[in-house]
Amino acid sequence: MASDAMKSVSRTLISVAELPNKQIVVVNADIDGENEAILLYRDNADIQAYLNICPHAGRRLDYAPGKFLMQDGDLVCAAHGATFRMDNGQCVAGPCRGASLRSVPVQLLEGQVCLMD
Repeated sequence: MASDAMKSVSRTLISVAELPNKQIVVVNADIDGENEAILLYRDNADIQAYLNICPHAGRRLDYAPGKFLMQDGDLVCAAHGATFRMDNGQCVAGPCRGASLRSVPVQLLEGQVCLMD
């Protein structure tokens, strides 16, 4: 069992300057002991982070590493066409309608997007 002293408060994922507005960037980070691909999406000052896993079949959402299908500002899963709103991760069309992407808690610290433990 890990002690509180061994837990980090946050880990830097990317600087805000490297995160283009209204585009998805993928970064990797350890979450619960697993190396995970994380989608980061910035809409002006609002930054969302989700695991790069479709809740429908557990597959990656990109059609090639870091390449995503977007339609009218929504993310479309390359495997089965599920469509997700980037502001809340909610599936609004496709085989997992009503499900959501798994959110990853992040915060901004001194111009850096950081993973919260």
